Amino acid sequence: MQNKISTWLWFETEAEEAARFYASVFRRTELGEVARASGGGEPYMQEGQVITAEVTIEGQQFVCLNGGKHPEGIPNDSVSFQILCADQAEVDEYWNKLAADGGREVQCGWVKDKYGFAWQIVPEVLYRYMNGPDREAATRVTAAMMKMVKLDVAELEAAARG
Repeated sequence: MQNKISTWLWFETEAEEAARFYASVFRRTELGEVARASGGGEPYMQEGQVITAEVTIEGQQFVCLNGGKHPEGIPNDSVSFQILCADQAEVDEYWNKLAADGGREVQCGWVKDKYGFAWQIVPEVLYRYMNGPDREAATRVTAAMMKMVKLDVAELEAAARG
């Protein structure tokens, strides 16, 4: 682990599987170290079981932790990860990969992956219109986005035009 700040994701037992899954979803990824229990100080693990599995995605380090059943039932929607997409093809690519195998589509460009983590899959044009000088276009784009599940670039552009 080399980053000053890294994101830790809590799993019951799927840490290594999740690291490999995320590495398959994104283009610029690198699988890192996998730490295994020694059989000494990990009360809920047997020797050789995975404790953590590291994956770096687009330069951001994630550490997947096998922490057992979490008492507060995580993950929840208080934290999400945003993927900024250049075009509709990229939106579709990430949406389809993250929603697959038990993932769940959510309103306004959000999708929960098969582990329950929330991702916002956002085309760059959304910010261009929402933060642009035409406040009426921003209002129309926001209203259109609020009705969508997966964000649609063509519909956002049409809303901006009025």
